[in-house]
Amino acid sequence: MKKLFALAALAAVVVGAHAQTYPGNKPVAIVVPFTAGGPTDRVARDLAEAMRKLIPGSNFVVENTAGAGGTIGANRVAKAAPDGHTLLLFHIGMAATPALYRKLSYKPLEDFEFLGMVNDVPMTLVGKPQLPANTYRDFENYIRANAGKLNIAHAGLGSASHLCGLLWQSNVQTKDAMTTIPFGGTAPAMTALIGGQVDMMCDQTTNTTAQIEGGRVKAFAVTTAKPLSNHPVLKHYPSLQEMGMKNFNLTIWHGLYAPKGTPPAVTKLLNDTLKKALKDPEFIKKNEGLGAIVVNDNRTDPAEHKKFVAAEMVKIKAAVDAAGKYAD
Repeated sequence: MKKLFALAALAAVVVGAHAQTYPGNKPVAIVVPFTAGGPTDRVARDLAEAMRKLIPGSNFVVENTAGAGGTIGANRVAKAAPDGHTLLLFHIGMAATPALYRKLSYKPLEDFEFLGMVNDVPMTLVGKPQLPANTYRDFENYIRANAGKLNIAHAGLGSASHLCGLLWQSNVQTKDAMTTIPFGGTAPAMTALIGGQVDMMCDQTTNTTAQIEGGRVKAFAVTTAKPLSNHPVLKHYPSLQEMGMKNFNLTIWHGLYAPKGTPPAVTKLLNDTLKKALKDPEFIKKNEGLGAIVVNDNRTDPAEHKKFVAAEMVKIKAAVDAAGKYAD
């Protein structure tokens, strides 16, 4: 019995020492699986600054490891040393990649420690300015009346706009699917929409708000469960759930992850720090500038974060399998 108590005491000392010395003199890399300058990269840099202020002597840095829809960066973190010095900030792609890539080199639910959700970015359903519809109901009727004749743009396989378009179409259930037109990014897709070369797309508020406000595209609905009543531009548009799409609630969320096996003392410190960072007024303000909503519900807890991602995987896989188009 004495030996058992001695071992328990030693374990407590080791864990405590790990928490006290972490992160030490070594920087903590937040890996963003996309190129620099995009919305996810900006969220990561703002988060790194907020977390840096909360752990004296720490240095949180952002490292971009782009490619293959975010899977290269995610795989890098999954295979990294589980010491808390390599983290991953990934968006909804964390839940989408298992459906899109059937030979994925890592398992999202098994190869990571879930540290908590960061924010939600609403999506908007928008159309080219020449569309005759002016309300969502008119727009849906127009889509049904012209089934098989219209097209929908997205920014590339696995992109936010691609996933949103898939999920929306699976709920509309027209007799003939719209033709999907992929582009090499949001900018060219939006340019084609403004120019009338494509009929519609569904994309993040970060990319659509200015175009809606400027009258360059028509907006029809938001993808959140409830209308964005506090948004200066989007408060005028209904939610898809409000318009009859039961349980439709889609945001481009971001979450923070560490490699599986990272010591509990370290993951607890990271989660505690994350929760404090999400209450930082400056971080909240920067997110608002991006059109994002900082998470303030139970998804900031690791277990709830993982539960949420698992549910998103089921929803996205159903839409991807129905479309029958995969990244591999």
